[in-house]
Amino acid sequence: MIEITHLVKTLHGGGHKVEILKSLDLTVPTGQFMAITGQSGSGKTTLLSLIAGLDTPTSGQIVIDEQDITKLDEDELALLRGKRFGFIFQNFHLIPTLTALENVVLSAELNNTPGATKKANDLLGTVGLGDRLHHYPAQLSGGEQQRLSLARAFINEPDIILADEPTGNLDSKNSERIIELILELHRVKQATIILVTHEHHVAERSERILTLADGQIIADQANP
Repeated sequence: MIEITHLVKTLHGGGHKVEILKSLDLTVPTGQFMAITGQSGSGKTTLLSLIAGLDTPTSGQIVIDEQDITKLDEDELALLRGKRFGFIFQNFHLIPTLTALENVVLSAELNNTPGATKKANDLLGTVGLGDRLHHYPAQLSGGEQQRLSLARAFINEPDIILADEPTGNLDSKNSERIIELILELHRVKQATIILVTHEHHVAERSERILTLADGQIIADQANP
């Protein structure tokens, strides 16, 4: 379970203070698929970065399974990210000099995941890239690269998947395929998924939709 209490993120610049998040409270149950929506500048990506321990809050707590991650140092946060989180980015962030298989295997090996090559092969087959194992990212389409990033995110069987606009650079057909894969992997792996999106049709596929505006939660609805 993720429990966020009085979370504040403030930036200072040019003599001005900008409140990105304003005393935000949020609980995400284990295994839930939640979408975060809102206009640009509403605080969506900042919230995701704070949950991942990639950014530091000005104040407040982020507790994951009774561990307050705001009290961890960078080495402890890096270990947490490697063991507990999987990441899916809008711009993929694949290593261009590694093949599809090597991109996924590397993620597993960095976390000492046993049976890395077999797991990578199986996952790449699941996301429809079984015939693209030895292709480099530049040889893959945008949809294929995002499917590759999905396999990489799930290879270590993380408890929590954080996805930042995973369909933002894709056409409607590939966008739908990525969401279907996320739903299938969510069903099989039972991971908690927090997905940031500005696309309404993507948010509608989740179990819960959180809407942010000006750093505050303005709507929080179940989506059966």
